[in-house]
Amino acid sequence: MRHSFVSVLSASGVTLEDIARLVGHSSTTVTETVYRHQIVPVMQHAAITMNDIFPSAS
Repeated sequence: MRHSFVSVLSASGVTLEDIARLVGHSSTTVTETVYRHQIVPVMQHAAITMNDIFPSAS
């Protein structure tokens, strides 16, 4: 949950400093290198895959 929390906030534009404070890190290093993941490309890939599996009926 911490990874998702940090990643979603980061993708939504919350500053890394604010996120680090929210999760209790004393600096942004651990927040950035361990917990923050780029979720948009993963979500886009998943959406494309779902569209391929379940094409629209139009």
